[in-house]
Formats: sequence, C-alpha cells, structure tokens
Amino acid sequence: MPRNEPTEGTDGWDGEGSPRRRKAVRYAVPVAVAGLAAATIGLVPAFAGSGSPDLPKISAQDLIAKMAKSDVQQLSGTVRASADLGLPSLPGGAGGAGALGGGKGGVGGSADPQSKLMELASGAHTLRVAADGPDKQRVSIVDKAAEYSLVHNGNEVWGYDSGSNTAFHHTAPEAGKHGKQQAPKDLPQGLQNATPQDLAKQALQAAGDTTSVTVDGTAKVAGRDAYQLLIKPKQTASTVGSIRIAVDAANGVPLKFTLTPKSGGAAAIDVGFTSVDFAKPAASTFAFTPPKGAKVVKGDEAGATAQREHGKDGAYGKDRKAVTEDMGGLNVLGKGWTSIATIKGDGSGLPSGKGEGKGKGSGGDAAAFLDSIGDKVHGSFGSGRVFSTRLVNALVTDNGTLYVGAVDKQALIDAANAAK
Repeated sequence: MPRNEPTEGTDGWDGEGSPRRRKAVRYAVPVAVAGLAAATIGLVPAFAGSGSPDLPKISAQDLIAKMAKSDVQQLSGTVRASADLGLPSLPGGAGGAGALGGGKGGVGGSADPQSKLMELASGAHTLRVAADGPDKQRVSIVDKAAEYSLVHNGNEVWGYDSGSNTAFHHTAPEAGKHGKQQAPKDLPQGLQNATPQDLAKQALQAAGDTTSVTVDGTAKVAGRDAYQLLIKPKQTASTVGSIRIAVDAANGVPLKFTLTPKSGGAAAIDVGFTSVDFAKPAASTFAFTPPKGAKVVKGDEAGATAQREHGKDGAYGKDRKAVTEDMGGLNVLGKGWTSIATIKGDGSGLPSGKGEGKGKGSGGDAAAFLDSIGDKVHGSFGSGRVFSTRLVNALVTDNGTLYVGAVDKQALIDAANAAK
C-alpha cells in the first residue's frame, strides 16, 4: 500500500491531575500523576485486527475531515482495552489507579461510576459498549469474577456492580421540568462519552503547528477496512512518541487508538473494537432494573451526605473551578504537546516527616514514600522531586508547587526555573 503525502496539523495533549487541597499536593503527588495519566483514557476509542486492505489513496486532511463529518450515533460491540502507563505503586500495595477511585471509593460505594473509571488506567480489560444517540449509552466492564455496567438512559444513570450486588442510581436535576433528557453533568466523562467517534474528535479538535499528521497505510479492524492516521509531536520535549488511529474507511468512525511513548516499548494505551455493529441496538439494552436483593445507593442522597460531612459541593465534591481556587489556582504553561499544568503550593514544602510521628499515614511515611519513587532535582527555582510514569512526569518543588505534563524531566525543570 503506497504511503500518502503528509499533512500538517496538531493535537494538543492536555491532561489534568488536581489534588483537592494545597496540602494534598504535597502528600498525594503520585495520585496526581496517576490522575493525569489516567485522564488520557478519556481519549481512547478503539482496537485493531490484522491485514492491509487495498483502499484508494486519501490525504491526512481529507481523512480528518471524514472523521469530523462522521455522524454515526448507533453502534454496539466489544472493546479490548489495555494500559501500561507505568503508574507507581502506593503504600500497602495499591496501584496509583486504584488510589484514585478503584475498589470501594466514591460516594456511591463499589457501584459508583467514579470508583470504576480509574480501573481502566492499568491492565487489560474487556468492555461491551452500545450507543443510540446522545441520550442512550451502555458500557460494561467484564472481569473474570464479576461485571460492572453503567447505563445512561435519558436523564437517568445506573451503575451496577455484580460482585457486591450494589446498584448506584443518579437522576439529572431539573431534567423533567423542561422536557429535555440529559445525563447528570457531574458523572465521569470517560464513562459517559463511550462512543469512539466522540473520543477521537476530542483528540483531534485542536489545530496548529505542533503536530505532524500522515496517513500511514491501511488495516483490518474488527473485520472492517480502515485507514491508519499517524500523529507525531514536533515538540521534542514531549513524552509521546506517536498516536495511531485506525479510521473506518466507509463511515469515518475511529476503530483503533494506540499511543506509544517516545521511550519505546509496549503501547501505553491500546484500546479498541474486536467486534462492532452499526445497527440500532435494541431498546432493552438501555433498560435497567436492580436485581432482587441488590443494595441501591441513590447518588443524589449520597452526594448530599458527602457535602454535609466534608463541606463539599455536588455529588462528587467541589467542582474543578472551586478546587483550583482552593489550591491557589491552576495555570497552564506552553502549548500543544508540551503544555505543563502548574499549581502553586502554600510554601510549606514537601513533608519532611520531622515531628509528625512514625505511625502509618504519618508525614514520616509520606516522606519515605516520596523518597522511594522520586528523583531529587535542583535548579534556580531551588530543589524538588520529579515523579515519573511512562507518559506523564510531575515535579514538586520544596515549597509545594506542582508542575505536571506529558513532557520530559528537563522541561519541568525549565518551567520551574522560568517561573521562579
């Protein structure tokens, strides 16, 4: 298959990992790093098969336009997702992703969608997905011993964890008054927007001069012919080596998304369809009734309880604006692939452990843990530690300021030096 001529474009790679309060920046840096890495899951659409079909030539510009014009809103299929982000392990053996919400976390217990989203940040998972327009989606995460399903139907969202026989129910406020159906806005976007085309559009919505985009051959994905769109950063400080998206040749739907770090090795993210059907799913797909004996947690009530107990707003705590204001403000330095998010510290610095005891959860444990995973660095800004994954790096200065992005260590040090 002859290669098509390159077209320049861009795809800004932005991520966010924001602890709830300024003190949390000091004590939960690995969680912030894991959050930023896991946020890339929200850009994942698909998975590949084999074969190289003979298709007509198409330019990168025309292929991107084909994706943008694609209006496929009905589909069902099976997705295989794998992530190897190199997240650090937290004390007690918990992985970074688990600390962000896996297991029993979230105001709604094990069935809370907030609890399940971060599980996709590591390991391999099988998902069954279905969509019928913007008001009906279903995603099921299939494990060996249990299954978790998230069902969005109009203004209602159900989450169900078969392992604990627990259901989570949330209804969009004010939805019925205006005759409109909409999903609750405070639910995790990575699980709400499950259709591959929406996710890929997010990855390609920016335009500029920081990215090289080419069409790099063809592929057979889930039994369908596809073009392969190859995206590479021009900015050398980026930790992203390339992103490869397989695009359905017939309807423009993304069928594969593979992100490979610049350091090489296995893909950091490789997710996609093993089977797909673009017919309208049966209406029963989006109907849900809790099984007999299931414990039902009402999301609205759980959120109100969390608000009373912790002084937070909304079902999942403060909104992003309130959180960043509480931490002194989130600022983004640079552009495109080398964007760096920075959060000013309170000046009290990293935990030293002195005078805080030796017990579990003490400052001493926190300091020892940070020492075990972070590299000490120095610059005109002073000193600090860099915490790394295969994709996202974070620098925390001794005064507690956080710099984080999909950039190499030197880029973080340079940003801290420039901001001193």
